[in-house]
Amino acid sequence: MNPELLLENLTNPALLFFILGVVAIGLKSDLEIPAQTSRFISMYLLLSIGFRGGQELAHENLNADILYLLIFGLVVAASIPCCTFFILKRKFNVFDAGAVAAAYGSVSAVTFVTAAAYMEAEQLTLHGYMIAIMAIMESPAIVIGLLLISWYGHSRKPGFETVFVVRHAMTNASVVLILGSLFIGYLADAKQAQGIKPFTNDLFKGFLAIFLLDMGIASARKLKAFFSYGWFPVVFAAIIPLVNGTLVSLLSSIVTDDIGNRFVLGVLAASASYIAVPAAMKVAVPKADPGLYLPMALAITFPVNITLGLPIYLYLARLA
Repeated sequence: MNPELLLENLTNPALLFFILGVVAIGLKSDLEIPAQTSRFISMYLLLSIGFRGGQELAHENLNADILYLLIFGLVVAASIPCCTFFILKRKFNVFDAGAVAAAYGSVSAVTFVTAAAYMEAEQLTLHGYMIAIMAIMESPAIVIGLLLISWYGHSRKPGFETVFVVRHAMTNASVVLILGSLFIGYLADAKQAQGIKPFTNDLFKGFLAIFLLDMGIASARKLKAFFSYGWFPVVFAAIIPLVNGTLVSLLSSIVTDDIGNRFVLGVLAASASYIAVPAAMKVAVPKADPGLYLPMALAITFPVNITLGLPIYLYLARLA
């Protein structure tokens, strides 16, 4: 791997703002992003990436190659929770194992957004259909994680039915927003879309920096309680994403030779959800501890991916 590429990612302003958030908590600063502001920015990021992807998708010629990418993405999203669940069940109870497995099988939209900015810096093209694939990959792992908990937990929550799980996963706010924005971007007239370009494009990196600052603050606050679980979740959260991202970056050559597509698939496989999955688990599996799966995804996996992961997956994607 090119050391200059790693150094470039480590000095990315977005990452540095994440580190600033961690440092602020370490210094016991009162720095804080208001909850409503944080929610607005997260919605903006999803809307922006979805709309821009829809615009790109409108210029794409949908064909069998894109269908293969979609199938590949769904297989990855379904396979990861099935594999990781049985590893996690050795150390955690069924509820926590299922929740963590779902988080690592699902995808992180913010990691995807960070990767999109990274691709722009590397002069790689993010195809609009990859945004659709990202959005579609978010839900299968949630459904599978909840079904695994149901099958192995032997204590279903009243009303816990497959139809409910699927509906909740597909109507999650982040899924609806990014798919809806993608659809609107696809339908929007190119000239009219130019009118909101300053909002959807020009402000993007600034909002991403503020959001990552907030993520750094949130991550640092959860670390103390998280470490009470011992070494296993720390090692798992650091190693498994790199393994998943490495394997998928290489295996994706089966369905595409495009470096950008291979990189994005590797990033999606490596990322872990800390928005959609916690929302789903809070409703369907209240026995799962958010003090475990949320810090794993947010405080360890996320920074590992945006520091070490991105340059590794890009390097592997370029090997083909």
